[in-house]
Amino acid sequence: MIKLLLASLVAVSLIQAKELNTQMQEFMNTLKVEAKKDNPNFTKFDYARGEKIFTTEHIGKKGELISCVSCHTSNLSNKGRNEHTNKVIEPLSPSANAKRFTNVKDVKKWLRRNFNDVYNREGTAQEKGDVVTYIINKG
Repeated sequence: MIKLLLASLVAVSLIQAKELNTQMQEFMNTLKVEAKKDNPNFTKFDYARGEKIFTTEHIGKKGELISCVSCHTSNLSNKGRNEHTNKVIEPLSPSANAKRFTNVKDVKKWLRRNFNDVYNREGTAQEKGDVVTYIINKG
């Protein structure tokens, strides 16, 4: 039964993450397993949930209203600008920036850092998977 569930998760993730390299697909599969542990009703990552996470404003670390869009813009093919450092952020869309979502270590670091900046906490496995699903499919 568990093998069937894992095989199904892998098959779905390969469909959803078809643009991702093998390491990123494995990362997404790991997030799926974690999300399923946290919520037995979890079935798959969701674009709409990811969009809501990405675009909804919250009180940030410095007390400001902030969302992912505040720095990355709503057009993920455009460059953004970090609200705190004023540094340019290269486009998030893998179709506009071939380097995006190629290095799992970088993705983990930026998900952790950005969730902390916007939500004042680390994101859950489901939230991270939803945001990645949104970004790679919005492009």
